[in-house]
Amino acid sequence: MAKKIVKFEYEKETKNSVRYTEVPDEGTAPIMGTLYVQKWFAGNSKTLEITIEKKD
Repeated sequence: MAKKIVKFEYEKETKNSVRYTEVPDEGTAPIMGTLYVQKWFAGNSKTLEITIEKKD
């Protein structure tokens, strides 16, 4: 099992959600790219981290 922490930075607000853009590690391609999070959860957060775990 491999775990990866993916970091996101605030990009813009839409009607009901906040758009975040992935900040990939240097020299690697993005894993998820863009993330939309509902405003009620995102609040005023400028950064988010998501942990992804692969189960083979």
